[in-house]
Amino acid sequence: MRKALKLQNLDCANCAAKMEGDISALEGVNKASISFMTQKLMIDVDGDAQALDTVLDKAQAICAKYEPDCVILR
Repeated sequence: MRKALKLQNLDCANCAAKMEGDISALEGVNKASISFMTQKLMIDVDGDAQALDTVLDKAQAICAKYEPDCVILR
């Protein structure tokens, strides 16, 4: 399942690169990329919508680790 999601309050390009690496390493994620310029997260996940929600919960925790105000808009 592929999804494009908006990131709110992403202020650091270096942090975005770190988030991208950590999200890509999550179990069930085929590919993840973050565009700092467009403030978007593109993610490709194995499974259904429930699997995507689980991955996005973990991805939100990763984003908060690097940028506490960053939110993935679902």
